[in-house]
Amino acid sequence: MPADNLINAPEFTVSELSSALKRTVEDRFGHVRVRGEISGFRGPHSSGHCYFALKDESAKIEAVIWKFAHARMRFKPQEGLEVIATGKLTTYPNSSKYQIVIDSLEPAGIGALMALMEERKRKLAAEGLFDETRKQLLPWLPEVIGVVTSPTGAVIRDILHRLEDRFPRRVLVWPVKVQGEGSAEQVAAAIRGFNALPEGGRIPRPDLLIVARGGGSLEDLWSFNEEIVVRAAADSMIPLISAVGHETDITLIDFAADKRAPTPTAAAEMAVPVRSELFAEVESLARRTMVCWQRGQESRRNELRAAARALPSLSELLAIPRQRLDHLGAALPRALKANTHAHHRRFSHLSAGLTLKVLRGQVTQANHRLTVSGERIRLSARALLRNRRERFAGLEVRLKASKLSNAQAQRNAIARNRERAQRLAERARRALDTAMQRLDARVAHSGQLLSALSYRGVLARGFALVRDDHGHAVHGAAAVGPSARLSIEFADGRVGATADADRPQATAPASGAPKAAPREAKPAAPKRVSKPVDQGSLF
Repeated sequence: MPADNLINAPEFTVSELSSALKRTVEDRFGHVRVRGEISGFRGPHSSGHCYFALKDESAKIEAVIWKFAHARMRFKPQEGLEVIATGKLTTYPNSSKYQIVIDSLEPAGIGALMALMEERKRKLAAEGLFDETRKQLLPWLPEVIGVVTSPTGAVIRDILHRLEDRFPRRVLVWPVKVQGEGSAEQVAAAIRGFNALPEGGRIPRPDLLIVARGGGSLEDLWSFNEEIVVRAAADSMIPLISAVGHETDITLIDFAADKRAPTPTAAAEMAVPVRSELFAEVESLARRTMVCWQRGQESRRNELRAAARALPSLSELLAIPRQRLDHLGAALPRALKANTHAHHRRFSHLSAGLTLKVLRGQVTQANHRLTVSGERIRLSARALLRNRRERFAGLEVRLKASKLSNAQAQRNAIARNRERAQRLAERARRALDTAMQRLDARVAHSGQLLSALSYRGVLARGFALVRDDHGHAVHGAAAVGPSARLSIEFADGRVGATADADRPQATAPASGAPKAAPREAKPAAPKRVSKPVDQGSLF
């Protein structure tokens, strides 16, 4: 292109060019669907937005998901996953690049979903959510069964019909969406809601939960592969049966549930036994129990008969005890008389020993013991009194010693304080002398300075100070009127003078003479019209 044409081309600013490119890209493409692999995704930014790139074998495009769009996405971005992104193509002027603002995200094909499912399965298994030790035993005959499924599908009808055929139980249905956006959150909320019901409340708490859904493709069953559903199933304190899809369909909730059923109908069969079979089994057990009881009773009856034949008769058992009783009855009167005579002899012997002499001897012994005890008490009191006196004497000596030592300590303290006061007084005297010397030197210096600056030094060099009759200094001849009274001060005294009527011509000061320094202004006295005197300058 010729240079003249280049010169005539319109000029754009960088912002104008970026805006024009942005409009061109957005108007040309608008909303697009892009397939590629997620690269550079490190999780949502602190602001909540997601920044990453979509790439294939030969190209890469920057991508961004705003916070509000990421919150409502059912499928979240993950590093290395191949996806199909739907969004608006635009540019980012600050770095001169184009990007796609993603509104929705979905995995690219079954292979990607299976890869995502396997990765999520490994992650949750590493956390221990699929351990067999976490699984609970199913109740043998639950009173209330909670079912989490769609209220309009055939699944709930199959479950209710199967329960009615086998063993009717009370069923609580928590209606949820089992497919599409928001279905995973509803299923998880239903499981947690059943667990949150209080025992003995208005709504009974289920003894068993069934999470059921009919068959479908992997995309249709994807809600039951979400982490929120798997974690809710693993955290359930109520035993849970997973009945999602057909027998060949596998979802992650099957690994977290306490029991997996191949179909919803099979889940109902696992939940309750067959009622007729239970009746037959109960009747069989009742018959067997009755037969066993009859056999036991017959066996015990035979044992009793055999024992009865081996036992002797009643008369034979009581013959010897009866004979012993007759013999003892005959010997009892003689034994009573002998016992009475023995006790009488003992009492007689004891009464013979209780004479007046014995009693006096016992009284004498008691008096002797009393005298000895009184003497011992008197001696003990004296010893105790002596010990107390000795103790008080020791305490008195210690008290006197303490008083002396305390008095000596007080005297030492007073002496130390006196010495300290003397030292402080001496220091105060020296400090006062030093301060007086400094003040004397300062006064002398100030006197010298005052003498140097006083006007009397000027008078001593031959000058005079002229004042008017008011005592004000006269600085010029113009301030002196005719016949004005003046006071002239010399170094050795003052003299009075009267100005002449004739006013001499003022002479200009010599050029080499120094000018008088400006003085502080004083209130001006009323000027008199007088003839100036050629006094000159004192300074």
